[in-house]
Amino acid sequence: MSAGDILDCSDLAIGHGDRVIMDRLNLSLAPGKILAIVGPSGCGKSTLMRVLGGLDEPLGGRTALMGVDLNAARGPERQEILRRTGFLFQGSALFSSLSLRENIEMPMREFLKAPQKEIRQLAEYKLALVGLADAMEKLPSEISGGMAKRAGIARAMALDPSVIFLDEPSAGLDPMSSGRLDELILRLREAFGTTIVLVSHEVPSILRTADFCVYLDPDTGTMGAFGPPKSFLQAGQPPKVHAFFSQARLD
Repeated sequence: MSAGDILDCSDLAIGHGDRVIMDRLNLSLAPGKILAIVGPSGCGKSTLMRVLGGLDEPLGGRTALMGVDLNAARGPERQEILRRTGFLFQGSALFSSLSLRENIEMPMREFLKAPQKEIRQLAEYKLALVGLADAMEKLPSEISGGMAKRAGIARAMALDPSVIFLDEPSAGLDPMSSGRLDELILRLREAFGTTIVLVSHEVPSILRTADFCVYLDPDTGTMGAFGPPKSFLQAGQPPKVHAFFSQARLD
């Protein structure tokens, strides 16, 4: 790990209960980069994302986020780290009874000591950033899947986080909507310098957006490769990793 890394893990083990899914995970990421977590279904992609983001405890090893050892951080220190992160879970996880604007306002009302008028303006600004200025008062049931994903990203960006974690952001979208979402992710990174960690099996999206990629290999129970995703298309790469990127999916 270098002093400037925003994310780092060493000898990390992840799983459920006492069952280890992946171990011996070692990787680091500089600020402002986009990391994709890939691999076959059931290999622990979402589990790794949650551990890196501090939502779940690892089964072993160490992980640090924004220079803070998440294994040791407790109380206010851990809450401050979590406040500086944003998450988009599968299905967008919007509150169905609230408008898009109200969904974005929720974390702001909880964490920002600001007048309601200012919070409303901030929420409207976030929705405008993701191209939803004309849909602010709509309910989640009144918008398309692609719009819901963009609204979920707006909520993840509500508190201007240093890092956002996106779980399968392109899943279920048509190619055009997926392409627009990729463009949005790149714009957010360029405009705000946000570090982005995403789980995905959509190879075209990964190749368009990610600076680095970690491939989780369920056969060995650890990382199969780590590096720029386009390098995995070249000869000499581990066969399973090369097949994943060459054939678009391996699950």
